[in-house]
Amino acid sequence: MSNNQALSLLGGLTPTQFLAEYWQKKPLLIKNAIPDFTGLLSPDELAGLACEDEVQSRIVEYKKGKWSAKHGPFDDSDFAMLPERPTKEHNWTLLVQSVNHYLPEATALLQQFDFIPHARLDDLMVSYAPDGGGVGPHFDSYDVFLLQGQGKRLWRISQQTDLTLVEDAPLRILKSFDTSQEWLLEAGDMLYLPPHLAHWGIAVSEGATDCMTYSIGFRAPKNQELATEFLGFMQDRLNQDKLVLEGIYQDADLTLQIHPAEIDSKMISKVSANLQKIKWSDDVVAEFLGTYLSDPKADVVFDAHKKIALPTFSEKLIKLGIALDLKSQMLFFGDNFFINGEGVKFTGEAAIILQSLADKRCILAADFTAHIIQDAQLIQQLYDWYMAGYLNFNY
Repeated sequence: MSNNQALSLLGGLTPTQFLAEYWQKKPLLIKNAIPDFTGLLSPDELAGLACEDEVQSRIVEYKKGKWSAKHGPFDDSDFAMLPERPTKEHNWTLLVQSVNHYLPEATALLQQFDFIPHARLDDLMVSYAPDGGGVGPHFDSYDVFLLQGQGKRLWRISQQTDLTLVEDAPLRILKSFDTSQEWLLEAGDMLYLPPHLAHWGIAVSEGATDCMTYSIGFRAPKNQELATEFLGFMQDRLNQDKLVLEGIYQDADLTLQIHPAEIDSKMISKVSANLQKIKWSDDVVAEFLGTYLSDPKADVVFDAHKKIALPTFSEKLIKLGIALDLKSQMLFFGDNFFINGEGVKFTGEAAIILQSLADKRCILAADFTAHIIQDAQLIQQLYDWYMAGYLNFNY
């Protein structure tokens, strides 16, 4: 984000101030972060999403001191079994992941957080809970902005270092919780929480208005996960002969061993020296991050478009422009572009327009110059992405 002006979304802070003072450091309460915000969908619409096969959803229930979680898709009978009037001893909440994959308004909401790199964005989760509902005291391993929709939610945070979990719970519920601060969030209010800060959200309903919270989560892969995935990436490069270790193991200096079953120290040293020939540059790491961070989750499926001729596609492109599908993730590094785990390279004016597509998630028809329209390689690439379901025409 090039604009570094103060934002009401950040309580009057500039993005630079927020990143320097709060990001991954301490919580921030922002009253009226989005004025007049009451949510993007109704409780019934959220429940409808939770009934769809491709949508990840959970119902978390607390009953007589025990936590349970059931995964969707759900149907009317699942909701009918839940208490209409929850109590402290029996309450529940509905969680729906990746709402931005199904709701254009959700994607637009996420674009307000462009001061955080897209490479860090996970998804928008929406939760619904009647009075007293929640998922208990817990901590997350990622950064999150908790934006209140309809209703109210009481948030408690703790500076505790004791992160002992309840045994056999379906979620990471903390065994004990020592409240250090608490805030009551109303519609449009927002709370930023850094990773590993213990917190507890409790729905507060007034009349017929139950609580809905919008959680904008930013992924923070574990170093172990990154290392494992990178080694797999390097193995693929070796298999594709992009990195070649020439020759075979040689031991013309072999000497007689006392123990034939012993792995000799000379062999260990030679193999170690060969392995150290496998090197990587920042460009290789960037390629890994581009493919890894843009790769869709296992449950994401793209619907291929009905085949159209390339000239017809070009005509519609000029007339309508193009946009990323709601499920698509696009990143870039220099002249290398990554969409849904696939990498391509473009330079010049084509690279500039692809940067705009990655940043803004769309290219307006007016952005297509005569020179760009004549770039056969770029048009072919956009066409291929469109046919795969990665792109849609603007309407």
